[in-house]
Amino acid sequence: MIHNRKIQQIADEVEKVIIGKRDVVTMLLIALLSGGHVLVEDVPGTGKTTLAAAMGKAAGLVSRRAQFTPDVTASDITGFTMLNKESGNFEYRPGMVMTNILLADEINRATPKTQSALLEAMEEQTVTVDGVTHRLPSPFMVIATQNELGYVGTFPLPEAQLDRFMMKVSVGYPTIEQEVGIIADRRKNDPFELIIPTCTREDILTAKDDVKDTNIEPSVYRYIVEIVAGTRAHPAVELGASPRASLALMRAAQSYAFLNSRPYVVPEDVLRMTPFVLPHRIRLTQEAKIKRADTMDVLRDVIKAVKPPFTRGK
Repeated sequence: MIHNRKIQQIADEVEKVIIGKRDVVTMLLIALLSGGHVLVEDVPGTGKTTLAAAMGKAAGLVSRRAQFTPDVTASDITGFTMLNKESGNFEYRPGMVMTNILLADEINRATPKTQSALLEAMEEQTVTVDGVTHRLPSPFMVIATQNELGYVGTFPLPEAQLDRFMMKVSVGYPTIEQEVGIIADRRKNDPFELIIPTCTREDILTAKDDVKDTNIEPSVYRYIVEIVAGTRAHPAVELGASPRASLALMRAAQSYAFLNSRPYVVPEDVLRMTPFVLPHRIRLTQEAKIKRADTMDVLRDVIKAVKPPFTRGK
């Protein structure tokens, strides 16, 4: 088993450029170890793009950036086939998706057709071009960014695509002290250049296998499913979390336990990951929106209603 400290060092390196956001960096690590994808939503200038790029460099993985705009086509992402005049054969030319970490910058500025080009890649880790399926490198992870303000010229992600993101995070503004540190560090040099890869691709793959071996008791499985199912039954919810959310919550809890040096998942791991895994999968009723309810209100109600394992029958 690879020691989790080696994986934690990735976060140490990323914090050279993303100051004071250890929780956010940890969530990206959890998604990487879980085989999931992350949607980073926040206001402009908070370091979303830098965060994703730093993660790829610190993890020792190949990363590519796709700047999504309305003129980006699906073939730019998935690749295309073209005729080789010398051989007379059609050959596959890889697109941006052929990488370990794909930074989909401002994903909601691309057209729905281009956005949908990522669906197969995110779910199956393959792309199909002209009837031929190509497997993506492993590990593969999409870190997509979008601004929560300024909807002019954007195409909101549909529920089907949101559901394929394991979690949604927000970087947030730094504190005064942290922002002072940010500008001081950049007075002469770019701290991004100081990031050192702490792992190899093989280290990440080994850690992913270790995460899968993290034990979960049957009662914890049921706890996960009851929380997810509770979002569907809540009166303020129009569309609740899907079974894919249960799977994502389980995997995230396993990764969180691994990073905390535990070979087993406890209910607290599930609760810790719930605010990152479930809210973006829940759509509230119009009545609930008018009353200014939000998805975190729903989750608090659901969690209160579901009795944790190891306390049942007491």
